[in-house]
Amino acid sequence: MSKYDEMKKIRDEVIALEEGELSKFRKENNYHAVLGEGSHDSKIMFIGEAPGKNEAMTGRPFCGAAGRILDELLASVEIPRTEVYITNIVKDRPPENRDPLPSEIELYAPFLDRQIDAIEPKVIATLGRFSMEYIMRKMGLSFELEPISRAHGKVYDGKAGFGPVKVVPLYHPAAAIYNQSLKDTLKKDFQTLRNL
Repeated sequence: MSKYDEMKKIRDEVIALEEGELSKFRKENNYHAVLGEGSHDSKIMFIGEAPGKNEAMTGRPFCGAAGRILDELLASVEIPRTEVYITNIVKDRPPENRDPLPSEIELYAPFLDRQIDAIEPKVIATLGRFSMEYIMRKMGLSFELEPISRAHGKVYDGKAGFGPVKVVPLYHPAAAIYNQSLKDTLKKDFQTLRNL
């Protein structure tokens, strides 16, 4: 099956999902599931936590205020957004933009796992602590887990089903909306990505 066909199959399955509060919330509000966007041949995959309201309304990941910061960070290291793949663990918006629950991560994570296997990125950049924790465990790095305040910007050697992958935990761009010093930290951490 081609990457495109596999990604389309994942999308169709998420849209048809009946389980869980979030798919009901999506349907009640006429929201979209947010699968991801970008190049299926990307070397870098960005993984956030869950879509917000703007994302659920448009079906596009990182298209609100946090997305503008992500675009700025990508521009700062001259990586075109079209050349990376951007997604979240959870594909439906949690009400009030609350954090995703462990049961929601568990429900949606298999879709993310299949997206990772289809794209086979060389680098996975996690955005926020939920995606950092999930990906570090998934890539055999549980023993390296530490708070994001210490892990951000470091490069870890993980193991995916298709081979080695570098994992780079990053703060979520939304954190920089209210804290300018975090934006400077993110800019430094993005230099690490550029060097990879």
